Amino acid sequence: MATRVDTVRVAVVGAGHVGATFAFALVLSGVASDIVLVDADTARAEGEAMDLDHAIPYGRPARVHAGGIDACAGADVVVLTAGAGQSSPGETRLDLAARNVALFRGLVPEIARYAPDAVLVVATNPVDVLTLATLRLSGFPPARVIGSGTILDTARLRFLLGRHFGVEARSVHANVVGEHGDSEVVVWSTANIAGVPIRELCHAGTQGCGPEERAEIARQTRDAAYDIIQRKGHTAYAIGAGLVRLVEAVVRDQKTVLSVSTLQEGPYGLSNVCLSLPTVIGRGGAERVLPLPLEPDEQAALLRSAATIREAGAAVGIA
Repeated sequence: MATRVDTVRVAVVGAGHVGATFAFALVLSGVASDIVLVDADTARAEGEAMDLDHAIPYGRPARVHAGGIDACAGADVVVLTAGAGQSSPGETRLDLAARNVALFRGLVPEIARYAPDAVLVVATNPVDVLTLATLRLSGFPPARVIGSGTILDTARLRFLLGRHFGVEARSVHANVVGEHGDSEVVVWSTANIAGVPIRELCHAGTQGCGPEERAEIARQTRDAAYDIIQRKGHTAYAIGAGLVRLVEAVVRDQKTVLSVSTLQEGPYGLSNVCLSLPTVIGRGGAERVLPLPLEPDEQAALLRSAATIREAGAAVGIA
């Protein structure tokens, strides 16, 4: 990590919808005091930086600027959002694998060269495959390579459960694990509101939440990106906010538990795969995984999700 204590430097590689939205949220949050935007389209990065500069009077003091890959030097965190995104209705995250892995083969070694002490955060899809690719291509310790994983899916699930039960989403504690994609797993067995298990609330009969209702909530969680892309062409706001929360946990050493994608070696018999489980995030990056007490059907679904990710990675030469 950078040794200066007076500056938190975050590099954003990719100034498209997600990268620019994340940078905007970062400006408003006050988490970083030095933000650099890097993009193959230099003019785009410069324009976004100029626009963000004009938001500084309404946010927190920060320096925002554009640069090349060498501008990642000294960054505490480098967030990778570069690459092709889902842009067509029905296009899956895994459909993007070949294009974005090819991009990362040239990009990641250069980032590692200029920012050898940074924590790398991957947001580009398919995020689980690209997190493993980033780990392999950077040569970094596993703790310092984190994918945004199901941080977004978990937020969507909490929102939907809060709406269903008529409570504020931050009072809902629930997790989506596995792939950030079609094989993701909603962990119903540990989902709760203020400590009261969802299943107990269902048995109490205060809200309809039988198998059909739960399946529909899981579907809406899983398919949210498809629904949004069909309407506006991309997603950006929620993942931008989630990335700020992740970066904040790193640079402020908060020991926050987030469902992010990291290299899994051990839990549930997993090995050599990046997928999401609740993980303690601090200054060292992904400091430890907190395995959930999954029921047999949930563990089986998680293992199927891992197999899906491995298959997609193998197809593009990442293993």
